[in-house]
Amino acid sequence: MKTDTTTILAIDNGTQSVRAILFDLAGNIVAKSQVMLDAYFSRQPGWAEHDPEDYWQSLCRACQGLWTQPGVRRESIAGVAVTTQRGTVVNLDRDGRPLRPAITWLDQRHTDTVPPLAWWWRTAFKLARVDGTIDYFRGEAEINWIRAHEPEVWAATDKFLLLSGYLNWRLCGRFADSSGSQVAYVPFDYKRRRWAGPRDWKWQALAVEPRMLPELVEPGDRLGEIGRAAAEATGIPAGTPLLAAAADKACEVIGAGCREPHVGCLSYGTTATINTTGTRYVEVTPFLPPYPAAIPGAYSSEVQVFRGYWMVNWFKEQFGHREQQRALAEDVAPEHLFDQLASAVPPGSMGLMLQPYWTPGIRVPGREAKGAIIGFGDVHTRAHVYRAILEGLAYALREGKERIEQRSGVPITALRVSGGGSQSDCAMQLTADIFGLPTARPHVYETSALGAAIDAAAGLGLHRDFAAAMDAMTRVGRVFEPVPAHRDVYDRLYRQVYLKMYRQLQPLYREIAAITGYPAR
Repeated sequence: MKTDTTTILAIDNGTQSVRAILFDLAGNIVAKSQVMLDAYFSRQPGWAEHDPEDYWQSLCRACQGLWTQPGVRRESIAGVAVTTQRGTVVNLDRDGRPLRPAITWLDQRHTDTVPPLAWWWRTAFKLARVDGTIDYFRGEAEINWIRAHEPEVWAATDKFLLLSGYLNWRLCGRFADSSGSQVAYVPFDYKRRRWAGPRDWKWQALAVEPRMLPELVEPGDRLGEIGRAAAEATGIPAGTPLLAAAADKACEVIGAGCREPHVGCLSYGTTATINTTGTRYVEVTPFLPPYPAAIPGAYSSEVQVFRGYWMVNWFKEQFGHREQQRALAEDVAPEHLFDQLASAVPPGSMGLMLQPYWTPGIRVPGREAKGAIIGFGDVHTRAHVYRAILEGLAYALREGKERIEQRSGVPITALRVSGGGSQSDCAMQLTADIFGLPTARPHVYETSALGAAIDAAAGLGLHRDFAAAMDAMTRVGRVFEPVPAHRDVYDRLYRQVYLKMYRQLQPLYREIAAITGYPAR
């Protein structure tokens, strides 16, 4: 029976930290503990690996950090749910021990030694003009690289798990994961939200065997309960139910209150995305599936800008030393000073236009894509470049919005913004202006953890269903309305300049790659 003191423990394992957050049934944060992760390491250029044990120990320390906080009562915890970064994989042996470092989603390794496809699949893909996409899929798959370059690890692999499955196993002792977390190079049937059928081409394309994969359950389903060893390590009471959540982006979407396809959810995180949630299976880019949502039976139509708000950190590291030093001297957040920097520049950055393809896409944009800044003049400063980055990301996501609308037939009429960039008033306002739509912050910043808590609360019956849980636990904070004069400037720049940039520059990108050898593929 739910009470006013009932809480849900959401564990959010991101790229830089692990956060353990207690939410009440109204979606308020009761307590939060954060542990920074060790930085990923690179044994070769482009690699990004992480010790799986560090993920687990950081989770344990984050949980232990809750119990010393005033007013926290462990007996109030009705359930636990885990959400993690997408696409990070862990190989385990028969005793459940990691065989090698986890390959993270940031890793850029590629192999040309891939399992062969039957001639009929090759012919079908060539006729559909997606043979290049399929070859890319096979070359990027971590399990294919492991079999080609570390055959002893592949041979010893008993379980091949995403990070979410690994942490769920450590918590409850069962090799099980959420269907909402399966965003990776694995043989997943995105339409039916289960492992692919035995005749699916993915089993030929990937060097993974069915025995290596965990059981799948839907978000909100019970995975098990906190085991005795996990209870000792984390401090979570043994026997507490462990519920399935979903990947961090999917959880962000429901944590921001977006469950209808007319509401767009922007994530201004390391990867910037725009998502809509619906029960129709819609491929925004043909042959690239929508991802599973954090709601059972629903899909998340997503368009990504791969380096997203990583570009903001890139700018700060390369050009923002002055603001970082000032922030230390004045004891203010560096983000406040960067907001001032961007706010001092007029909309449109005095003609400076940025295309944010610092990392290329798969099909839209293509593998040849590069970043570009055009329109420089002697008036431009670091501040103009910084604002142009924010504007360029919003332009790219607006283009994604229009692709989603075209494919789904549903106009997007309102926006919610989560992720680190949502804390910038300047970024929020220019987003409203570029999209020409009211743009709102959710009431809490920790939307991915809140989405996991919503899954657990609905699964436990603490709210009537997922819709009721979202209604009770999410709400908007500040709403930014478009400024008509700014909207008009941005609309002309977007339509008359931005939309033409990639098409005009694409041949030059190909020439650059041919001459310099970068990117290599």
